[in-house]
Amino acid sequence: MIKIGVIGYGYWGPNVARNVNICERAELVSICDLDEKRLKKAKSTFPFVKVHSDPKELMTSNEIDAVAVVTPVYTHYDLAKFALENGKHIWVEKPFTSTVAQAEELIELADKVNRMIMVDHTFLFTGAVRKMREIIDSGELGTLFFYDSVRVNLGLFQHDINVVWDLAPHDFSIMTYLIDKNPTAVSAWGTEHFGRGLEDVAYIAVHFDNSFISHFHCNWLSPVKIRKTLISGNKKMLVWDDLSTDEKLKIYDKGVDIKNTAGIHELLVSYRSGDMYVPKVENIEALKLEVDYFVDCIEFDQEPFNDGKAGLLVVKMLDAADSSLKNEGKKIAI
Repeated sequence: MIKIGVIGYGYWGPNVARNVNICERAELVSICDLDEKRLKKAKSTFPFVKVHSDPKELMTSNEIDAVAVVTPVYTHYDLAKFALENGKHIWVEKPFTSTVAQAEELIELADKVNRMIMVDHTFLFTGAVRKMREIIDSGELGTLFFYDSVRVNLGLFQHDINVVWDLAPHDFSIMTYLIDKNPTAVSAWGTEHFGRGLEDVAYIAVHFDNSFISHFHCNWLSPVKIRKTLISGNKKMLVWDDLSTDEKLKIYDKGVDIKNTAGIHELLVSYRSGDMYVPKVENIEALKLEVDYFVDCIEFDQEPFNDGKAGLLVVKMLDAADSSLKNEGKKIAI
């Protein structure tokens, strides 16, 4: 039985605690939050757990094997470091850390003390993303051309990070999980509208060594909520609409065939338009699967695919995007 403590009981923490509690091979032991009202709510929901207002009390407890850090990103490094130093495996909410150097230090520390890092990239455990990985790995889409993602809505404005650090970690983690290619550079353009110094609209391009390219639109000012991803290959194309209730994935047998590349005036292009089908997607709570996987990795001493290195890559992309934003879209190497 893996005994787990949760630090942070705000927006996401209750979901993590609930799924730890229902995991048959885990035990929810403690919950920590600085807000006494949240602690009272936690105690009301889980009367059997210990509650703490000081995270160090939780992390130094001999009763706990692993700690879930579900707090604002600027607190991740200090909390995760203290947990590792006290012999705890760690689960860290996305994004992993505020800087590349912090992520690298935590990875080195975890290796030194023989403890595991898992970064909470929950979307990787959704039925849609797992089915997309299966489809791409099968070669059904063929050679991939581009990855295009839109994640927009009205709010929620964050007080400590811009829209890139808030929304892009989801799609960066999904893209790097699905696409077996190494990103080399990032270009980003964005702006802010309320004098806070934090961008609320951003467009990001992630570059690769070959002709494959990915693009991301992140926006807190959209009048409508959109969660849509397009992946194009030379054989077929895929559309993922995360807000759709019954047709999240669609595969289109559409494409372009070039018949002659000898010269621009002799270029012959034919367009293929075939059938569309809707793959079946499992409807299991992603966070439940992720908690089960976390426990598996601890029990069987396995390195998770959403480990510290995966979290580091996302932080590198976020950091490069920030640098590009400050340099009018300059291409920043990862």
